[in-house]
Amino acid sequence: MATLVFDIETSRLPVEMFDEVQQEYLFREAEKLPEEQREAKREEIARLFSLWPFTAQVVCIAMLNADTQRGQVLFQAEDYEDDAEAGPVEFVPCADEHELLTAFWDAAKHYQQVVTFNGRGFDVPFLYLRSAQLNVPIARKDWLGYRYAVEPHCDLAEQLTFYGVSGRDGAARKFNLDFYCKAFGIESPKSQGVTGNDVTSMMEEGRHKEIADYCLRDVRATVLLHKIWKDRLAGIK
Repeated sequence: MATLVFDIETSRLPVEMFDEVQQEYLFREAEKLPEEQREAKREEIARLFSLWPFTAQVVCIAMLNADTQRGQVLFQAEDYEDDAEAGPVEFVPCADEHELLTAFWDAAKHYQQVVTFNGRGFDVPFLYLRSAQLNVPIARKDWLGYRYAVEPHCDLAEQLTFYGVSGRDGAARKFNLDFYCKAFGIESPKSQGVTGNDVTSMMEEGRHKEIADYCLRDVRATVLLHKIWKDRLAGIK
């Protein structure tokens, strides 16, 4: 069974893209505060834009075949030329988000199973809603099906918490990918100093290939974490 492991990176859209009514809706919590606290709250809300599919865009998707370690990294970039020798992972610059999403779904339809880290809570609904907004055909509409199953979608954040059995503070509480990697002896994708919080500023600075490299590190770590889960924990009920 061919298994695709993927991760996405998102970048918030400029506030100016939203009309006055939309902005009032987005920042209404800030307007309830005293004037001296208002600006800080607006900045806090703006930082959250990258988490919401109607206030952000997909700027990178890294994909690997779990068995062959071959794959692609699709990323938004202008005039990018890769001087590196061809390898098992192809870096594919895309002119815009529509092109990126189209290429992703074209690749995804060839896989029977998909593995993510927190994909059920973030990556998959984000991709579905952005694709719908941009009228990009969705090749796989079954990744948010029965939660208590690992086929066709194995979300490691669900598996390593046993579907949230302990709540927020119990033995199986949820940790981030960085923490799980360190706990299981996997090199953290954040070891080179880049996190998801940096992606918007990196986009603004034109550091597109660095975003692609970071996203690929996330996927490689997820591949290794999935192998550990599959060898040591799969089947626990």
